[in-house]
Amino acid sequence: MTYVVTEACIKCKHTDCVDVCPVDAFREGPNFLVIDPSECIDCTLCVAECPVDAIYAEDDVPVDQRHFVALNEELARVWIPIVEVKPAPADAGVWAKVKDKLGLLER
Repeated sequence: MTYVVTEACIKCKHTDCVDVCPVDAFREGPNFLVIDPSECIDCTLCVAECPVDAIYAEDDVPVDQRHFVALNEELARVWIPIVEVKPAPADAGVWAKVKDKLGLLER
């Protein structure tokens, strides 16, 4: 099992999770992070660090977010690793609880 970043991260892109990942499994896109399932060691450390509750164990991803399992895998193949914390976007707080943000995902 791996961990999966879901919709809540889109346009929020807090990177606290990156700091605690012992295997550098996170990949960075323009306005979203994903977890490379081939690198994730299921340590759970990232879950508690996400201020918008966007990270789930693969088996626990909400039904309406299941497509993010495949999306994390797909984007992890093309996005570059992120290994250090960066400031969140200035408007991250505005986007934290917005629903249905998949259309805003920048690849």
